[in-house]
Amino acid sequence: MSGKFGEKYYDLTLNALRIVSGLLLMIHGGQKLFGWFGMGPMTGVWPFGVAGVLEFFGGIAIALGFYIRYVAFLEAGELAVAYFWMHAAKSHTIWPWANRGEVPILFCFIFLFLWASGGGSKTLDAWLAKRRAP
Repeated sequence: MSGKFGEKYYDLTLNALRIVSGLLLMIHGGQKLFGWFGMGPMTGVWPFGVAGVLEFFGGIAIALGFYIRYVAFLEAGELAVAYFWMHAAKSHTIWPWANRGEVPILFCFIFLFLWASGGGSKTLDAWLAKRRAP
């Protein structure tokens, strides 16, 4: 048996991670923008409207793999700000289990990983690059 355990599934799982995390971020933004799943729209409330736009459209771009490294970097930053500004500061504790900040931290590090590694072979970026190639 050649290669490391699971190595042949790297690209498949990288693409799956990108798609699932992008769709989940899009849903999270949709809650803020459109009131999905029983949450009232928060478009007029600072900073939730801005976060909703970034998360909804950024989530779509990440799921599709469109400008993946740039969007993933932007989203990682947005989620780091969300954690420190909304979760840690408002609850007066840095611990994510006490301030309900697990989701933004996890998203932040997933998007940092996608920024560093790219989104896999099945991205809109890869498809467009292939079409542009002579």
